[in-house]
Amino acid sequence: MGFLSSQLTHDAFLGGKLHLWQPVKGYRAATDPVLLAAACPATKGQSVLELGCGVGAASLCLRTRVDVELSGVELQSSYAVLARRNASEAGYAMTVVDADLANLPADVRARSFDHVILNPPYYGPGTSSPDAGRDKALREQTALATWVDTALRRAGPKGCVTLIHLAERVGDLIELLNPRAGLIEIKPIAARAGKPAGRVLLRAHKGRASRSILHNPLVLHDGARHLRDGDDFSQAATDILRRGKPIEF
Repeated sequence: MGFLSSQLTHDAFLGGKLHLWQPVKGYRAATDPVLLAAACPATKGQSVLELGCGVGAASLCLRTRVDVELSGVELQSSYAVLARRNASEAGYAMTVVDADLANLPADVRARSFDHVILNPPYYGPGTSSPDAGRDKALREQTALATWVDTALRRAGPKGCVTLIHLAERVGDLIELLNPRAGLIEIKPIAARAGKPAGRVLLRAHKGRASRSILHNPLVLHDGARHLRDGDDFSQAATDILRRGKPIEF
């Protein structure tokens, strides 16, 4: 069952370069998919698979920056419908498959991709939201190990897996990626300078020498605290979130 028009908003991303239909109630894309797209080092003509693509925010933000071949997998059919609509209205081709990433269709399993991107749910099992769609998007009903395993399987021999997650899960992620991924790059994301990182961007490169690199953090906001109305994004964050620039690792 899909959403009614009255249940949707049409929201601007990347400073208005992209508009996406999203449910009023349910999971709504914010900064995380934009950061994920900006962290993916895809180049023109490469293939990209997004696991758990939702309404297509990360994939379509990436496509706005670079001409890539897009595919997505989404468990919730109502969100998959919106991803197809958003891609079509943006003028981009995107194949979206309604499927559980733990049980992909044979045609998806038969393919490998240059890049796999993912934003796995942050929180453990349990229900905290009355909206089932939001709860499925945010709560870990499929184990993180399954997300990572699926991503590594679908990335080609020299493919790259890019993901965003909580900083506290870095140890789990490295353990899950080793030894199947070679080079692992970690980019902490801090709300403000001097504050602990709450999230991390992580890129795992297959077919490269095994080592881990911890990069300088991306600081999202200027100043020690919020002092005025409106956003106070740093210049680096503004370039990424409003202008669609890639993240420098």
